Amino acid sequence: MRYFYSIWIVIFLLGCSNPSKKQAVLTQNNQQLSHDLSFPAWGPYTKKYIGVSHIPDIDKGIRVDFSFFPGFKNKKTKAPNVFTKSGFHPWEASPNLEYFSFRHELKWKDRVYADISYSKIDSFSRSVRIEFMNQTNSQDSLVLHLLSSIHFPPIKPHNPEKKLNYATISLPENAFWIDALDYQYLNFAKEGHRNDLVYDGMLRAEVRDHELINGSAIGRGFGKNIGDQVVYKLQFPNQIKNGALFLRYKTEKQQKAKLKLKGIVTKIIELDPSENYSLKKIEIGAINAEEYTLSIESKSKTPLVIDGFAILTEGDFNLLKIEQIKRNNVPDIIKGPTSNSIILKYDNIETYYGVRLNHNDLEVRDWTIENLPEEYNIELIDSKKSKFYIDEKAHFTDLHLNPIIIDPNSSKVINGIVCTGTKEEVYNRLNKSTQLNYDDIYTNARQSLTNYYTVPGGAKYEFSQRLMEATTISNVVYPVYTQNQYIRHHAPGRKWDCLYTWDSGFIGLGLSQISTERGIENLNAYLNEPEEQSAFIHHGTPLPVQFYLFLELWNKTQSNELVENVYPKLKKYYNFLIGKVESSTTSSLDSGLIRTWDYFYNSGGWDDYPAQKFVHKNKLTKTVAPAISTAHVIRIAKIMQMAAHQLNLKEDLLIYEKDIEQLANALHKYAWDEETGYYGYVNHKGFGQSNSILKYNDSINFNMGLGGASPIIAGICDDNQTYKIVSHLKTKGEIWSDMGLSTIDQTAPYYNKKGYWNGHVWMPHQWFFWKSMLDLGEDDFAHQIAITALDVWKRETEKSYNCYEYFSIETKKGKGWHQFSGLSSPVMSWFNAYYQVGNITTGYDIWIKEKSFNDDFSELEASMKIYNHKNKPFSIIVCLNPDYNYKAYWNDKEVELKEFNKGSLSITIKNNTVFGNLKILKI
Repeated sequence: MRYFYSIWIVIFLLGCSNPSKKQAVLTQNNQQLSHDLSFPAWGPYTKKYIGVSHIPDIDKGIRVDFSFFPGFKNKKTKAPNVFTKSGFHPWEASPNLEYFSFRHELKWKDRVYADISYSKIDSFSRSVRIEFMNQTNSQDSLVLHLLSSIHFPPIKPHNPEKKLNYATISLPENAFWIDALDYQYLNFAKEGHRNDLVYDGMLRAEVRDHELINGSAIGRGFGKNIGDQVVYKLQFPNQIKNGALFLRYKTEKQQKAKLKLKGIVTKIIELDPSENYSLKKIEIGAINAEEYTLSIESKSKTPLVIDGFAILTEGDFNLLKIEQIKRNNVPDIIKGPTSNSIILKYDNIETYYGVRLNHNDLEVRDWTIENLPEEYNIELIDSKKSKFYIDEKAHFTDLHLNPIIIDPNSSKVINGIVCTGTKEEVYNRLNKSTQLNYDDIYTNARQSLTNYYTVPGGAKYEFSQRLMEATTISNVVYPVYTQNQYIRHHAPGRKWDCLYTWDSGFIGLGLSQISTERGIENLNAYLNEPEEQSAFIHHGTPLPVQFYLFLELWNKTQSNELVENVYPKLKKYYNFLIGKVESSTTSSLDSGLIRTWDYFYNSGGWDDYPAQKFVHKNKLTKTVAPAISTAHVIRIAKIMQMAAHQLNLKEDLLIYEKDIEQLANALHKYAWDEETGYYGYVNHKGFGQSNSILKYNDSINFNMGLGGASPIIAGICDDNQTYKIVSHLKTKGEIWSDMGLSTIDQTAPYYNKKGYWNGHVWMPHQWFFWKSMLDLGEDDFAHQIAITALDVWKRETEKSYNCYEYFSIETKKGKGWHQFSGLSSPVMSWFNAYYQVGNITTGYDIWIKEKSFNDDFSELEASMKIYNHKNKPFSIIVCLNPDYNYKAYWNDKEVELKEFNKGSLSITIKNNTVFGNLKILKI
């Protein structure tokens, strides 16, 4: 049975910048890929209190939350704040988010709790199931709060409470507003290193600020240099007899700015200094119903912010109105069709919302407050008030269920519905909800959960995998702003409600184990079309995990459509990292080694890596190159080489071959340290002249750790280098520990058991080395890395229900953020590789051309191309039906087969071959 998965593309045309979108679109914008996810409008998108959220309009960045707070009557009820440890845990989630649930612990551990799940009814409605469980010998009196709230887009990531106070514009008939961002192209006279890699996927020169129409403008030093230029293309459907252009701007300095306009109007204008946004009138005259251009070029050295410009009949200027957005977070509350239902209407969105819970004792309270107090439940019970005004920053409508009596060792289920639509539609949905079979809805929705088909040894890991899967899938936030749009996005944790390049690559690797569609969407979120500005979507460490995700997706799908679509975008990404894009500074050293310090302080994602800290502390980023950056560029060049072979791009093949050779020679020549058996950070004398390996206290290689071992990932090490690096990795007390691979060699004088990465074990770099061990035929050690990690993960998640960032070698406990999905997701890869039936797993050097399993997964045939393996062994892991015994054949010759568990097989190929056909047959 062979599976093919198509990559699909969501194409959209950027709309008019007027938030009402009622004016004509003037600019001819290029079509862009959406970086959004194809999830439903209902999902766990909150950045406040956990529950279910609804997105009424993806373009507006507005979210409506329905958050459920269970607690004890007459006791403090801790609000399930997603930014703190607050007693709830992601419990189950389907890859399509048609079902997800959270466990709310009231008496640890599992003595009294509530499992709250959200199930799809249709695209407008979700059922809510609250199952209270009392596993103690005493009766408990519980309460439940359903808090609804509206949330507006923030001005920047990591601070969702700080709202963007943008402006709106109203225009007379036959008038147009052109947002400054809707340019055809923009060039700075002096290009900086960020010219082709704008942070967070912002557009070139983009700024976000209060008072801007729609919240965005061009700035970031635009106008600072003579020759800064922005060009617009305009199309007028009707003639304007006496037209004028009104430019909205402010200056960054108290001095005049001079601009040259050319196109629809040609003249040089002066802008008066202005700390606030002002309008500058430029007369145009008659405008025909045709296409025009407008070039705006700086002729002074005054940086300014340009919000955009309006074009209209000069005499209609008084009809142009610019006003700050008026928000109202307090809804109108309308009685529903039953006594236990209400309808909500927020001013800033068109849709209505309905809520009904199958419980008769309900009260409605209002909280006008940014953060609910921990003791709010007691305040409610002790007070006769229905309204609580603390501050005006936010508002919550509290539907309060009280009391809920749970007898000893028993449970109780309360069902309900949240829905949206017009007022009439919501009323009807609430009215009909009394006839719904909630048990069937719940049961059917849970069918969308991932089905595990594991070999016998995998059953013990299933619970810990469920928690990792639920955390990874449900860590989705909205809104995230990038590429001039609001999107839903998989975050490494809700604490990081933003893009994160290398973390998200690993999220994609994890998601691809359960859904190739989710993996493809995750990959697509970080890639740009060749004609788009930024080389890729960048936030944080520029470690190119997206290439590894692409290879994983190919080996799962063998989809030519995937390769054809993704290759040009990855090539754009690659060219920037290797320094072939003019503005890129990654290849500024004459040694040829890669350095990415100009784009982020972190070379390998490891914040307190000792050599990295030393480089920054001593301001050596311009003259020191870490081995890991070059190692990964070599490996992704090899991945691009594979894809180019698939597409028969012969010229590209020669380019990658040359790149690989040059970078490998540079690492060997300048970075290898025979004394320690690690590659080092390389000092450069002056600027560009290679010198020596960076040493700790001028005595010992500063890169004794995973960074120093990283060139083995590139597959460029000779036998001596390979032996020494693998020895470090395997030796307990050096890199190896009872918890897995230590980030730093434990014998190094700079090893610190109390560090963050230093002294701890993280999953992501272990994944890189695990794959490398398969390339080396080190299948036993690869298995040891994977199983140790799975056992560590199992032990901690079963104990705490938390999915942690990293693990202490000293205490053997999980640490860091407690609902972390990003860099911990490799545990999903290891579980699939060794325990999930129907998987074939290789190292980096294998390009699977075709593969097929039979119906009961008791046979496999796969053809593959093998790269860079002259007389070198490599291993392949295959997981098949555990009911049988097997024989393996490579190019029709029987080869040795190793069984780690019943059905979990390893085949190590030792002969020299370029193409191979693997058959595994039951006996």
